[in-house]
Amino acid sequence: MKTVFSGLKPSGDMTIGNYLGAMKHWPKDQGKHRTIFFIPNLHAITTRQDPIQLKKRTLDLVAWLLTVGVDPDQSIILVQSMVPQHAELAWILNNYVTMGEMSRMTQYKDKAKKAGPEGLLVGFFDYPALMAADILLYDSNEVPVGEDQIQHIELTRDIAKRFNTIYGDTFVVPKGVIPDTGARIMSLDNPKIKMSKSDHPDSSISLTESTDSILKKFKRAVTDSDNKIAYDKANKPAISNLIEIYSGFTDASVAEIEKKYADKNYAIFKSDIGEIVAHKLSLLQNDFNNIRSDEASLYSIIDVGNSKASQIASEKLKIVKEKTGLL
Repeated sequence: MKTVFSGLKPSGDMTIGNYLGAMKHWPKDQGKHRTIFFIPNLHAITTRQDPIQLKKRTLDLVAWLLTVGVDPDQSIILVQSMVPQHAELAWILNNYVTMGEMSRMTQYKDKAKKAGPEGLLVGFFDYPALMAADILLYDSNEVPVGEDQIQHIELTRDIAKRFNTIYGDTFVVPKGVIPDTGARIMSLDNPKIKMSKSDHPDSSISLTESTDSILKKFKRAVTDSDNKIAYDKANKPAISNLIEIYSGFTDASVAEIEKKYADKNYAIFKSDIGEIVAHKLSLLQNDFNNIRSDEASLYSIIDVGNSKASQIASEKLKIVKEKTGLL
């Protein structure tokens, strides 16, 4: 049975970039494959977190999983810190990856340029090994990710192949899968950088944003110079980003959008996209608030998912320890 494994880090409010790049696609494989969704809260603490907010956001993400259609009867929902096999396998896998490989990770290099290696926590340098453990514990075949995470999937594949070469077939070698649209939604005020929940407020739209705020942000969103609504990421990155957002929220193709707005200007297009996004988010927010208000139910779903995950993870970890001579 094919396993599809996915998750989002609870380190900030979810944005429409998270929704279009990952969350929207989460329920699609349910019933066809084994689907596992996890909240990687151990990854979140590679930067300092407010403990109260971290716990809240972890539960928020479980509620968002349910909101977008993940069914706990068909999928496993787990919280990383509550399944200790993740951390234990990560420590073992540390010994099958080199410092050089870790230091070549783009996210590490970018952060090191800004903060300097002395300013980064060891956990941030090392978290690709934990990510590999997350994926390999469950014999994951496919891992839906954004473009910025493909490098980490490639490292996971290298680690799996290396371990398999030494000890014989142990891990499934996973494949990173990028969605056709929405894989990399960019900032509303700078189309050269990815939309981020940690950037300044005008650059992104959170899933909990009010209608008025959404409309204002889209009206202020940067565009390109010729006032023509056409998709061209190289020469028209700003409007191309808005077209991708429009496509993601309507499922209209780029060609259909270009045809519809062939004789329209940027102001009309930005007003329309604001209305579309605001309407969809209002529906999602209503469902989310109803689900989130029942914490007892959320904890029950987490307990069941953790139990299922632990059983799978324990079996895999036992095999790994036997092959490496660990008692």
